[in-house]
Amino acid sequence: MDKFIIRGGKPLHGEVVISGAKNAAVAIVAATILSDEPCLLENVPEIRDINICIKILYEMGAGIKIIDKNTIRIDPRGISDPVVPYDLARACRASSYFFGTLLGRFLKADVPLPGGCDLGDRPIDQHLKAFAALGARHSIDGGAVSLRADKLIGSQIYFDVLTVGGTVNAIFAAVKAEGLTVIENAAKEPQIVDVANFLNSMGADIMGAGTDVIKIRGVKHLKGVEYAIIPDPIEAGTYMVAAAATKGDVLIKNVIPKHLESITDKLRKVGAFVEEFDESIHVRCDGKLMKTSLKTLPHPGFPTDMQPQFSTMLTTADGTSVVTDNIFDNRFRYVNELRRFGADITVEGTTAVIQGVSELNGATVRATDLRAGAALVIAGLMAGGTTVVEDIYHIERGYENIDEKLRGLGADIVRDTDYDNKRMAV
Repeated sequence: MDKFIIRGGKPLHGEVVISGAKNAAVAIVAATILSDEPCLLENVPEIRDINICIKILYEMGAGIKIIDKNTIRIDPRGISDPVVPYDLARACRASSYFFGTLLGRFLKADVPLPGGCDLGDRPIDQHLKAFAALGARHSIDGGAVSLRADKLIGSQIYFDVLTVGGTVNAIFAAVKAEGLTVIENAAKEPQIVDVANFLNSMGADIMGAGTDVIKIRGVKHLKGVEYAIIPDPIEAGTYMVAAAATKGDVLIKNVIPKHLESITDKLRKVGAFVEEFDESIHVRCDGKLMKTSLKTLPHPGFPTDMQPQFSTMLTTADGTSVVTDNIFDNRFRYVNELRRFGADITVEGTTAVIQGVSELNGATVRATDLRAGAALVIAGLMAGGTTVVEDIYHIERGYENIDEKLRGLGADIVRDTDYDNKRMAV
């Protein structure tokens, strides 16, 4: 298995260009199923989750043409059997988006329950509630969900809890349904707005994306389009935190600063310098960072996907920080790995108490999920000595060429497929 070997203690300096948003891209790739014509997607991140979604489309009969590493032409007209392959669905949480797109086009779908990072219980009950409101029936057999509808009719959908995936799937199922659908207590994340913009450019009639009430008037046809996916706010936030954590000076390019406001605000509160431009953000840190209290919240609050990275930065901040994350049950699994660096963290339920230490020391650690993996890379950049991060396939689910981008900022990080054998030979 590939590993990252990091020789840390060096401030990051320079410029980095942010890739397309993972969470928007996986949904938009699935959304091409709803089109009656081919679509050309630009600014698609070259990451593992996208590769899996593309394989799912190909296995179902879609025409796929890779124009370049970030541009893909998808022709969904060859799909005739709305069945997602089991092994591919189990490898990617985003496979859940094929529920809504297949149901919206074929009035039926057979999709295995999705995989992805182990962050605790992430049920699809709200997705199924939305499908039922539109007229679909479901059954679960052998770990797969079967959806069937005679027709889909617009309806009132109220989510009991905020759900990004449920909101996106409700949009997918409603976009070709007869009449008006109103989604209440909808999630407001940037990827939902991007999905709605993509569908509207194809001829959909979606209003209110980015607010808690979304209205969708069904249409019969959606045309093919060329569409560029938004920059990834979580990747951008990760490099912002890495710059501050290493006492660096980095210009992060190809970003939408408004999507980063909660991260920018917290970085300023702990003592980092953050300057916003039209499509870039400059982060600099000259001295010791300060303690803070942090609580993750749905957008526009501080994102749970940035909590591990920010918490890692706080391990060497001055004083005691308190971080609360109620979004996912297992979000603090990475803390045991941070302790290997010498971090002083106590976890009780959904709260971590972080006592800042003077320095971190290199360690051999294992990525437990996507964002935890990014956090461990940041810890390795902060730490003195050598760090080995194992199971980096988690990281590559959501970060395009992270080692290459970090080397461009002066980091000493290499990928090694044979580190264990070299270590044994010494």
